[in-house]
Amino acid sequence: MTDFIAGFFAPWIICGFILVLHLALPAQRTAGYVRDDLTGKLLEYRLNGLLVLLVLMVLWVVFGLTGILAWDWLYSHRWPGLIGSAVLGLILSFAEVLSGWPTGRSFVADLYFGRRMNRQFFNSRVDAKMFLYLLGAAMLGLNLLSFTAHHLVQFGSAFSPGVVLYCILFFWFLVEYLFFERVHLHTYDIFAERVGFKLVWGCFTFYPYFCLIGLWVVADLPDPGTSWWLLVIFAAIFFTGWGLARGANMQKYHFKTRPERSFLGFMKPGTLADGRNTLLCSGFWGVSRHVNYLGEILEAIGLTLLLGYPARWLLWLYPLYYVFLLFTRERADERRCAAKYGELWEEYVERVPRRIIPWIY
Repeated sequence: MTDFIAGFFAPWIICGFILVLHLALPAQRTAGYVRDDLTGKLLEYRLNGLLVLLVLMVLWVVFGLTGILAWDWLYSHRWPGLIGSAVLGLILSFAEVLSGWPTGRSFVADLYFGRRMNRQFFNSRVDAKMFLYLLGAAMLGLNLLSFTAHHLVQFGSAFSPGVVLYCILFFWFLVEYLFFERVHLHTYDIFAERVGFKLVWGCFTFYPYFCLIGLWVVADLPDPGTSWWLLVIFAAIFFTGWGLARGANMQKYHFKTRPERSFLGFMKPGTLADGRNTLLCSGFWGVSRHVNYLGEILEAIGLTLLLGYPARWLLWLYPLYYVFLLFTRERADERRCAAKYGELWEEYVERVPRRIIPWIY
């Protein structure tokens, strides 16, 4: 029972500590894309996600080396940790939604999607959305290290190279996400989504626990014997996806902040304009209207393949989640853009007919 209680409240303590780190550590002040509803000014954000993650990783190493906590403590307490995180996320989701005015939809819809768009606390030192993404990434990073450590402790020199490579590439994904934190101030999540159960519970529970469902399945399994050349191919799939997702997001960010310059020195910004709005239709955004979504799906597929055991269907829940999420989001984004840009969006659709997959869909 004592072990269950410790595991249950561990995410509460870690999340509180992450908030303290976010408030205490130096941060870069950056203006975003979204404007304050009252003042009309661009909202400012304190960004220090990468530094927070670095401090957490150092503490994890120190605790492991000194024996304060076992390397795989979070893995050993994964079930009570998952339950505790889910309960905390649920409590905060209700608290956030009940503090806002109804939107006219059902309470269930308000609870899931949220009532308020941009929430900032502590005299604007903490932005709800950006902190939640930081929280989810940091907790996922700790779980990645702990789950992988369990596999290494369990099998010693007979460990699976695919599991280690999975951990390295997934951690790369987290590090580069936080390194480019400022870029995400211009993404769909920030300017189009509200703060509700989907975001709060998602970042407290779904993101840090479900996204590594592959390690839940294989951490206790022996090396499947995947050939080194297959591991190279699977890693290449991951990096192809990363290149599409990061490249597309960086090109759009580069265009919004420095529209007169070519991206990467050679991608000239081809555009469509109607006098009020301008749409980018070259480079990554000239091959499909949401090529970044294809990139994220390929990243998930590459990671899943690295683990081996492709016949275990649970492993595929992670890439299938991305397919469901992003294909659904693409439809919502299309409706929003059609309403916002009108004939200009119709012209863009005619210029770039593929939605996600170049030359296919």
